[in-house]
Amino acid sequence: MNIFFLQDIFSCTKKNTFNTASESLLHKDTTAITGAMQIENYLPKLKNKKVALVVNHTSLVNDTHLADTLLARKVTIVKIFAPEHGFRGMADAGEHVKNETDLKTGLPIVSLYGKNKKPSAEQLANIDLIVFDIQDVGARFYTYISTMHYIMEAAAENNVKVMILDRPNPNGYYIDGPVLDEKFKSFVGMHPIPIVHGLTVGELAMMINGEKWLNNGVQANLEIVKVHNYSHKDLYHLPVKPSPNLPNDLSISLYPSLCLFEGTNISIARGTIFPFQAIGYPDKKFGTFTFTPKSIDGMAKNPPLENQLCYGIDFRNQPDMHGLSLEYLIKYYNLATDKNVYFNNFFNKLAGNDILIEQIKAGKTEAEIRKSWQPELNEYKVKRKKYLLYPDFE
Repeated sequence: MNIFFLQDIFSCTKKNTFNTASESLLHKDTTAITGAMQIENYLPKLKNKKVALVVNHTSLVNDTHLADTLLARKVTIVKIFAPEHGFRGMADAGEHVKNETDLKTGLPIVSLYGKNKKPSAEQLANIDLIVFDIQDVGARFYTYISTMHYIMEAAAENNVKVMILDRPNPNGYYIDGPVLDEKFKSFVGMHPIPIVHGLTVGELAMMINGEKWLNNGVQANLEIVKVHNYSHKDLYHLPVKPSPNLPNDLSISLYPSLCLFEGTNISIARGTIFPFQAIGYPDKKFGTFTFTPKSIDGMAKNPPLENQLCYGIDFRNQPDMHGLSLEYLIKYYNLATDKNVYFNNFFNKLAGNDILIEQIKAGKTEAEIRKSWQPELNEYKVKRKKYLLYPDFE
């Protein structure tokens, strides 16, 4: 395994602590310098190389896309690999991403969402280096990190180097949730990590390599451009929404908790202008706030409970929530008239096990469920520390 770091993290002198969801003492950092922004440090590594980019709309150097930035610097870009939501980030969640040509640059775009999740040897032919630069949000089921896994695996198998331009994790200030049981491995959960893993993509890539989670234990040749002025104590504000249905800081903060509702018959307000900021169902007992999901191009085509008046909770009017919560997942299950249809077949993949669903059905409290996570969480925390590149929150 070969790992290189182009920069050392600057010393972090901020004294911030994370206590509870209702007592947010995190520093809202605006000074972090992403890996992509440190272009003079990694540009020499790209000269005279045939480069492929794994990028989307978040891959910015200031206000300019990384692809445009590198082309202007005469870097030879051969192709672009596009994750879920596509190169320009306009595809809905779960929507097929097509192979096409980027109209602005003329570069061929190869989809890594759909049937082709892993680059083939043919797709990597004549490529010397893959640059991965995508903003993650720190939740296990966010599929950009699954794309990174397959990129690393294909690169290792085809002797292609991978450079990761690291970015801050906006949910990187805590660790929570059950650790995935590998029997439930899927594209929304590929690694034995908790729902909220507390790693940047660079740190996670190191863990994937170090723990030999790639196929047959192969290890990618990694080069990581670290973030400057970043600590896991920082509550980082994203300058651009990471995907169509995570439009702001609140939705990103709530995402680890509310995404579990995708495994139920409850709406998380897809088909509104406030997705992942409200929950509801077509029954007045679920709350006093109302909304009606509608199809919205570029955000949600045919959302769950489309055109049905939903009653629920608007988290935009709640105190700031930072942390994973099962409160509303359990509460709404208890309110459900027909509990047999509350959960769907997707839930166990999101949870990463088949235990959480049975705990909720059995009437376990959130405290009792959390206690059951602790042994594996403690093991994960020890493992995680081996791969940290930045000051930790503890």
